[in-house]
Amino acid sequence: MANKLILSFIPYAEIQKMESSQRVKKILDIILTGKIVILQGKLEAIEESGLIQATMALVGRIKGFRGVELAVINPESEQALFEKIKMGIAKVLAGNRYALTIIGPASIVKEIKRDPKKIELMLKN
Repeated sequence: MANKLILSFIPYAEIQKMESSQRVKKILDIILTGKIVILQGKLEAIEESGLIQATMALVGRIKGFRGVELAVINPESEQALFEKIKMGIAKVLAGNRYALTIIGPASIVKEIKRDPKKIELMLKN
């Protein structure tokens, strides 16, 4: 029987009020079950580095775990200056929920290709 691929979607509202360490733990807990996380929004830079540090500490300690692959697609990078200012104000008021982040175990994700408009996720057989 073939392995199942499970995607776990986390809406921004679910992580919005969490502390950074709680966000990282929630994502890591899902990744360690072999699922790929699709996160509405994006992590702060400190959260991304915390996630990578946490996963690197687990490499070699958990059988078959080889870290994570992470990619963010953010429509803000394609906008005109006026639109960026409006989005900046909205981000301050509502948080950064316009980006989309994909995080998956390196044992499942072969490669993530991204450009400003799309993400291609290649999986291992």
